Amino acid sequence: MDKPKIGFYWCASCGGCEEAIVDLAEDILRITAAVDLVFWPVALDFKKEDVLAMPNGSMAAVFINGAVRTSEQEEMASLLRAKSQFVIAFGACAQLGGIPGLANQFSRDSILNYVYDGAPTVVNEKHVRPSVRCEDNNRTLTLPEFRSVVRTLEQIVHVDYFLPGCPPTPRLITSAIDALLTGKLPPPGSVLAPDVALCDQCPRKKSKPEQIRFAAFKRPHLTSMDSDLCFLAQGVVCMGPATRGGCEALCPAANMPCTGCFGPTSRVHDQGAKMLSSLSAAVDAKESDQVDAVLAGIPDPVGTFYRYALPASLLRFSANIGSAAVKETL
Repeated sequence: MDKPKIGFYWCASCGGCEEAIVDLAEDILRITAAVDLVFWPVALDFKKEDVLAMPNGSMAAVFINGAVRTSEQEEMASLLRAKSQFVIAFGACAQLGGIPGLANQFSRDSILNYVYDGAPTVVNEKHVRPSVRCEDNNRTLTLPEFRSVVRTLEQIVHVDYFLPGCPPTPRLITSAIDALLTGKLPPPGSVLAPDVALCDQCPRKKSKPEQIRFAAFKRPHLTSMDSDLCFLAQGVVCMGPATRGGCEALCPAANMPCTGCFGPTSRVHDQGAKMLSSLSAAVDAKESDQVDAVLAGIPDPVGTFYRYALPASLLRFSANIGSAAVKETL
């Protein structure tokens, strides 16, 4: 009997999801013995031509991590979708846009201008920019096109399941692969993690007050935090109330607040807006100057409340990106 064929692919991300596969430790031996790994270019010598040669639907599943920013990533996502029975958005960047999605605050031109001209370490007197296509000694050289916005995987292709996290934990990865192998899958479109808020699984939940008022917001790196007390009770922004559980509360266990990498539960439409509205309602100030003083403790609201989820949010991108981005995302 042929083994199920599985693939992995890396789009716009840091590579942590690829490392998470290695973190399976001895479980990786059991899994690789049960499947036929037919595409994992970051680890083994696979080429695009290998995928093109596969019959459509011949792969049981492909795990795609990373957001989508370039034409090459769009092309590979579409190709792997055609070749796979199941596509899993693997990690926060594929599911929500992730850290790369914060670039949606800036226009394509402003990013290129900074990278190739404005950065302090760059000397580019001729203001050269990469070309998608150029000719050199009768050879045609091409590069992927840098798109106007960062998009989630689901905004490019149909996604069957979502495996959250930055990166997903080994336990969730193993459970997802075992579900695929046994056919014990939840309904299509499911997020493969518990549908409860992280606060429900947090070891500090007993110390969370029923009513919280904020006279100031404290930044973690400037604060000596109590290792047993709820972060919100200490005036530290924690995304736990608006974030899905299943991460084993690893950040709170290390005395760091949740930053939201598991995305929202099914009951939250916009993770950042949910958290922002609840915190704003608890600000203990009435005069505008007092409110400003409290909010000064959150100097980067987008990076705080939409650190992983800007492309998947109701905002999606900043208005200054312009109509080109709107057309590209429709």
